Amino acid sequence: MKRPRLKMRLGDLLVHEQIISEKELDTALEKQRETGRKLGATLIDLGYITEHQLLEFLSQQLKLPLLSISERRIPPEVFKLLPEVQARRHRALVIEADDNEALVGMSDPADLSSIDAINQLLAPRQVELAVVPEGELLSAFDNLYRRTKEIETFASQLQNEYEETSEFELGQLSLDEEGDEATVAKLLQSVFEDAVQVRASDIHIEPDENKLRIRQRIDGVLQENVLDETNIANALVLRLKLMAGLDISERRLPQDGRFNMKIRKHNIDVRVSTMPTQYGESCVMRLLDQSAGLLSLAQTGMPDNILKRVRSLIKRPHGMLLVTGPTGSGKTTTLYGALSELNTEAKKVITVEDPVEYRLPRISQVQVNNKIGLDFARVLRTTLRQDPDIIMVGEMRDHETVEIGLRGSITGHLVLSTLHTNDAITSAMRLIDMGAPSYLVAAALRGILAQRLVRRVCEKCTQNYQPDEAEQQWLEHLLEGSSEFEFKHGIGCQNCNHTGYHGRIGVFELLEMNGEMMDALRDNDTRAFAHAAKRHPGYQSMASVALEYARQGVTTVEEVLFLAESVEDNI
Repeated sequence: MKRPRLKMRLGDLLVHEQIISEKELDTALEKQRETGRKLGATLIDLGYITEHQLLEFLSQQLKLPLLSISERRIPPEVFKLLPEVQARRHRALVIEADDNEALVGMSDPADLSSIDAINQLLAPRQVELAVVPEGELLSAFDNLYRRTKEIETFASQLQNEYEETSEFELGQLSLDEEGDEATVAKLLQSVFEDAVQVRASDIHIEPDENKLRIRQRIDGVLQENVLDETNIANALVLRLKLMAGLDISERRLPQDGRFNMKIRKHNIDVRVSTMPTQYGESCVMRLLDQSAGLLSLAQTGMPDNILKRVRSLIKRPHGMLLVTGPTGSGKTTTLYGALSELNTEAKKVITVEDPVEYRLPRISQVQVNNKIGLDFARVLRTTLRQDPDIIMVGEMRDHETVEIGLRGSITGHLVLSTLHTNDAITSAMRLIDMGAPSYLVAAALRGILAQRLVRRVCEKCTQNYQPDEAEQQWLEHLLEGSSEFEFKHGIGCQNCNHTGYHGRIGVFELLEMNGEMMDALRDNDTRAFAHAAKRHPGYQSMASVALEYARQGVTTVEEVLFLAESVEDNI
């Protein structure tokens, strides 16, 4: 191919075309010498030119097409013509290819050394170039260059080793330096790398009769990779047990453990849970990215009006604040966000958790250990003798924990905790159902924050959406006139792995206690409590909050209706 060449250096050309000034170029060149980055990227960082302007300019000057690849489905046999390492190094992706030609998208087609390297890698094909935004390329790399094939190769290799030895030797699975080179270690490394690359929160290893399923939870939804090598499940679980310090000889009872590992510059804390099933042990791992840092309350996505009220609740000297919701709804993230704001030199903060998810400085964190009788209730009793100002209890699990927590909150302590209920209104009654005296709940409880996570519409492929007849009826049921709103949905692109969703946002429902609600609790009157809660001027149900998100184009009608159905009894 004829190499595209600029008539003069990029900076001089931009000045010549009056896109930037001479002074701006000098500033950018000085900055470039400091950072070592390319001039184009430096100009964009300084705000002298937008990425789109630069790409359009390069496209015109080099007479190359400017393409968007976000919605393209590129087959594996095409993009894999360039290995991942080379693709990322040269910021280049094969978009189309046959035996004779290859269309390659680049973010910097003026980089002649990269073009020469690509020509060599794709020879004897004739290479044609196109200009592609860097953000789209980076997103495509993460979504296309998955570890799926690598996982399948290692699984097949491990299966062959298994057949040869008929039984796995522990030596193969040891954690010394040599053991790290074992096939099982390489396979697990690939599984973890793939999960981190696609932002998975959990990994499930599930042996079936004739299949081994490795599933990843991405944005709250499981995605499946099926392997034929069923026999290797034992080796994987055995290795994970060793890493988590569990009893490798025990296969009949469930076990829990944790370990830490470094993956793609991320410090990942892995919580392991094993459970015996019909076809071997199922293993589920929760991935906690310690290097991502804790979210503050403001970063959880909490609306300003709720954020302001939550902050006023946690600034109180005593009382109980409950955060409720199902597993995986972000309760712990919210509590840690509250703790990070309360964690000052003047306050003694103690947490009782099972397990401790994030390590916080200055805070005394206690991990529950039921094997030795160190349960929530016992730790909580001791905690009250440690002169705390603020106590965080991981979960209100039983009558004893609830009662100690409530009594702690009326004796001058702020108590934060979680509860597994569907919404805010049912949570207060749930405490009474667990055996706590109604007068105590009324005296101690100050507020209940219920939450869910809904998926965000992918910004790269969002389009207008017209609800069907059934959806419109549901929307009218939630809020009169809502079927006339304009809604959005994602059609699927490289950025969201063709799901239409990318990331999640919290939906919050805050209930602050007032005199009327306290009276209803003392009388143990569920109906009166629910009516008083709904009449509270600051109360807004989760379904209506989610509907507002959909109206703003943040989430979809599908997500709103799914959430509404799960709390339908309280709409």
